[in-house]
Amino acid sequence: MHRRQVLQLGGLAGLAAMLPPAARAATGWQKLWDGRSLKGWTRLGEAKWTIADGILACSEGPISYLVSDAEFGDFALRAEFWVSEDANSGIFIRCTNPADVTPTNSYEVNIFDRRPDPTYATGAIVGVAKVVDMPKAGGRWNLMEITAKGDRLSVTLNGRRTVDNVQDAAHARGRITLQYGAGTVKFRTVEVQAL
Repeated sequence: MHRRQVLQLGGLAGLAAMLPPAARAATGWQKLWDGRSLKGWTRLGEAKWTIADGILACSEGPISYLVSDAEFGDFALRAEFWVSEDANSGIFIRCTNPADVTPTNSYEVNIFDRRPDPTYATGAIVGVAKVVDMPKAGGRWNLMEITAKGDRLSVTLNGRRTVDNVQDAAHARGRITLQYGAGTVKFRTVEVQAL
């Protein structure tokens, strides 16, 4: 695919995210986080998550998670997030044990620009798909798109594919989890679409 086509597709995804809620629902996208509360999520750990002006944020506490109450199998996910340059975060998908979230019982799509071993840093799936020429997410709003269909997984960050249709059959279904590990982490939207 040509760079121009990729930019056009990324722009269309961004436009879809700006649609009114009723129009987004018509496209099959559903808000996983409502922008006002933690309804539909369970806290795991002691991090101090806050909600203000439609932003879910955390900048204090030990490694902790927000685990979706719903399980998902085949889906596409879009999340708008902002992290500080020193942040350690991620989005875990298909988590099979919501009481103990790990990269061995789920897929961890990493958001960690300063990870000591950068092969599984921002844009990678820890232990499954390395990232080459890692993108930096710190200090700005980003759009992460994750697709899980059968045993195929893809990740796109700001229109750039970081994991391209990797095959792994370890986890077929499970929860979606937002991680706080260090620094400042903010989420503005988290949406999912069944495939």
